[in-house]
Amino acid sequence: MGSEGSIVRKPRFLCLHGFRTSGEIMKIQLHKWPKSVIDRLDLVFLDAPFPCQGKSDVEGIFDPPYYEWFQFNKEFTEYTNFENCLEYLEDRMIKLGPFDGLIGFSQGAILSGGLPGLQAKGIALQKVPKLKFIIIIGGAKFKSAKVVENAYSSSLETLSLHFLGETDFLRPYGTELIKSFKNPVVVHHPKGHTVPRLDDKSLEKVTGFIDTIEQHLVMEEDKNGDMGMEEDKNGE
Repeated sequence: MGSEGSIVRKPRFLCLHGFRTSGEIMKIQLHKWPKSVIDRLDLVFLDAPFPCQGKSDVEGIFDPPYYEWFQFNKEFTEYTNFENCLEYLEDRMIKLGPFDGLIGFSQGAILSGGLPGLQAKGIALQKVPKLKFIIIIGGAKFKSAKVVENAYSSSLETLSLHFLGETDFLRPYGTELIKSFKNPVVVHHPKGHTVPRLDDKSLEKVTGFIDTIEQHLVMEEDKNGDMGMEEDKNGE
């Protein structure tokens, strides 16, 4: 598959779960994907920093505890604890990383879609390596004018894979988010606001995206190796 023969390591992703769920729940959700996909990724599942402050939509489906990344008003234009969330993510990424990218679902996908721009603008994640890849499942754009100004001010070169559900209530907003990326790969599925199973067509797209990631990592390793040899020569 792709560059597997020459790949030095699996791409490492930090997985950001949905609103009022948990890292463990997202692990279960993502493992609906074939083993052939999951085995090619190094996945780390993180709980959000704040315990659930209200009823979770997954009560009775998945066991607690439940967590949330930040709080927001009804219009999703004002956020509470957003800066604390960014600091928490950076701290976890320092301790558990380095990471090549993010996989996000729902509130975690909104975060994942905004973080590359916030990092590029110097607002977030300044102590960790640049995010190179993101996978967005059921995502959307932030609506806070202050966050939007920094998160999507320029077209993002971060390689991105986006899942759009036919009956997902966030579909129009996920479509808007896609426009913020230069070369997005989009998977359409017939379900709603969920982590979908992969049919043959979507599996092909996901596999192709992972192939591209692996090729980038091989090129990065080769470049770093060449730089190391150059330094050795200069040191002689």
